Amino acid sequence: MAIDNTLLLNRLRIQPGEQILTRLAISRLPSGAVIDVPVHVIRSTEPGPVLLLMAGMHGDEVNGIETIRRLIRRNLLQPTHGTVIAIPILNIYGFLNFSREVPDGKDVNRSFPGHPRGSVASRVAHRFMREIMPLVDYGIDFHTGGAARANHPQLRCVLGQDTVTDALAAAFAAPFTLHARLRPGSLRATAHALGKPIIVYETGESLRFDEPGIEEAIAGTLRVLHHLGMGAEGPAPARPNVLCHRHRWLRARYAGLFRAHVGLGDYVEEGQIYGSIADPYGGQAVRLESTMSGYVIGLNYMPVVNQGDALLHLAMPA
Repeated sequence: MAIDNTLLLNRLRIQPGEQILTRLAISRLPSGAVIDVPVHVIRSTEPGPVLLLMAGMHGDEVNGIETIRRLIRRNLLQPTHGTVIAIPILNIYGFLNFSREVPDGKDVNRSFPGHPRGSVASRVAHRFMREIMPLVDYGIDFHTGGAARANHPQLRCVLGQDTVTDALAAAFAAPFTLHARLRPGSLRATAHALGKPIIVYETGESLRFDEPGIEEAIAGTLRVLHHLGMGAEGPAPARPNVLCHRHRWLRARYAGLFRAHVGLGDYVEEGQIYGSIADPYGGQAVRLESTMSGYVIGLNYMPVVNQGDALLHLAMPA
């Protein structure tokens, strides 16, 4: 909360013009080591909105973590107006264990708004909602593909419902913007219910740096800061933003060894052969034919697939 333009966070009174690093205590490991979440708060002397930049909701999603790290190290988060709250890693447990989840196996991004006496994931979500969310006006939540699936740089939000979210997405100007429904228990859905727009950026795969996607994320963040009147004009987008109201994963009808014949960002026509699944014992290989046309925004990099596994994520332009 803010009183007389003083921002109150983690029992600290942060004045305009101040820059601090504070740590939200979450819990303890069985060893007794304290788990806390570092939070950067960077305030201008001039009033303005509060923008949240958050990554590491899933501990193995390193591209968002690296995006915020670079923004901090390059001194790019000094707002001319308002306040930036930057959280490079929310799920410290997952980060330490190269995992999406917390130790109880639950997903933090399905645990909002959380509970102070709930599971570990629920406690992380509750502390965030109690300390951070009351301060936030807008947010960007950075994510990475999981389970050996890679994402082409893309933004996800609910399109066409409110002009504020649409304007944030247009300002970020990722290569693709997807209309993505709100998922119960997610940060985005919980924030939406409070009237606080949060857009989600995805790029790359877990535990791998995606350099082009990280630089896209940095440029998009700077454009959002400018759009909100918090910073200088960001770099112009390298390519037009493609709006996609429909998107769907193509799934494996057979088990075996999957080989893709297309890459992220490619356009696939309906009926085009996009890959094959081969019998690992030297038998027949089956060619995979696309049942729709669209851009490849997600791709399974795991060669061994079972029936029903997601192989190719296609997005159809509006």
